[in-house]
Amino acid sequence: MSTMLKSLQDLRSATEKDPAVPPPPHGVTPAPPPPYGVAPAPPPPYGVTLPPPPPYGVALSPPPGYGVAPAPPPPYGVTLPPPPPYGVALSPPPPYGVAPAPPPPYGVTLPPPPPYGVALSPPPPYGVAPAPPPPYGVAHAPPPGYAPPFQPCACGLCDESPLQWMFNLMTRSEEEDAAYPFKVFISNLDRRELLGVASLLTSDPDYFLEIARNKNGSNRLQKLVGKSDDVDNLICDAILYRFLHVMTDKHASYVATRGLRVFAGKKKEFMCEELIHHALLLARDRHGCVALNAMLTDLDHPYYRNQLLDIVAHNALPLSNDTSGNFVVQHVLKLNNPRTMGNVALSLRGHCIDLSFKKYGSYIVERLLEADESVAVVVMELVESNGDRLMRLTRSEYGNYVVNKALKVTQRRKTRVDLFRGLVQKLMPFLTFLRKSRGNNIAVFLESVHQTEVA
Repeated sequence: MSTMLKSLQDLRSATEKDPAVPPPPHGVTPAPPPPYGVAPAPPPPYGVTLPPPPPYGVALSPPPGYGVAPAPPPPYGVTLPPPPPYGVALSPPPPYGVAPAPPPPYGVTLPPPPPYGVALSPPPPYGVAPAPPPPYGVAHAPPPGYAPPFQPCACGLCDESPLQWMFNLMTRSEEEDAAYPFKVFISNLDRRELLGVASLLTSDPDYFLEIARNKNGSNRLQKLVGKSDDVDNLICDAILYRFLHVMTDKHASYVATRGLRVFAGKKKEFMCEELIHHALLLARDRHGCVALNAMLTDLDHPYYRNQLLDIVAHNALPLSNDTSGNFVVQHVLKLNNPRTMGNVALSLRGHCIDLSFKKYGSYIVERLLEADESVAVVVMELVESNGDRLMRLTRSEYGNYVVNKALKVTQRRKTRVDLFRGLVQKLMPFLTFLRKSRGNNIAVFLESVHQTEVA
């Protein structure tokens, strides 16, 4: 009886189980139940089909990091771009704090990226602004040393471009020019054709500079200066555009010097303003100092001439110690401008003995001894100097000429008898040391003075 009751209970418990959940297939492990306290995912709404699970061996994309919201879905009707092909890395995001580049305006197409393996040009250094683009319709200027590229002539009858033909015409040798001289060539041109030649020569600053740097080209450019006011305007603009390069070249500087002699009005004023602005740079240059001296000689504008002389006079000390600048100071002293001589003497006061030890500096001090405005400055410095230093100067290679000239100049000038006597008294104690040295000429002079006074 008890056995039959137990069988009925087992049958009832089996029939009360959920018949809708079939057991898993053979060999498939059932999914684990959700953790304790976590509700199972609700079933999808009616009519919505869940996406199929990923294929076997493909990992699911990880969820976004903690606190990071997932990307919102695209707006209705907008299709997202496809992901990059397998093995192609995405471009890295911009650095922290750097905003991404904005998209181009509507209707503007970005240039294509460089080919694979071609490096992009590096950005300018920090704090350096990139070069601005040229104005609309203006091409980039070629770099210095640019030679016009070979281009076939439009007429089809010759093999040279107009620029190349003109370059050859301006720089050909004297033997080649003798067959058909350039002077005859330009004399046969009317005003319009002459302006066309000048326009071609000045069409590019570097092209003009290359012709001016050539000895023959410089000579032929000088022949064009002064032909007409229109031609002078073009040549003046070309010189001003590369003024420092023109003035510091051996041959090109002659074109600028010729222009300063011929130009008038605004053209001459513009040239003078550039000359004043670059005066010290030109004075320290090997060829620039020669061009500056030539312009100081030829400049007939009183205002700009005085400004240039004042610049040289106020900077006489650094220029006198420069291998090129000392020639400019010497040239200014040769002009015998009393005001400038006095200003140079004031700038060199206290430094005349130091300059007298040097070759070119001694030339400048000798020039100061020849002028009434500056002789006292030099002689007083000699008289007030230390005895040992004065003795070394009189026995030095260049200083002995300065002291000898100071003695002779003050002796001739009757108004400087006090300076002469003071210098003789300063040198007499060193008479023995001056014999049989570079100062022997000074010793002979002092002995003659002493014998004259005794007699």
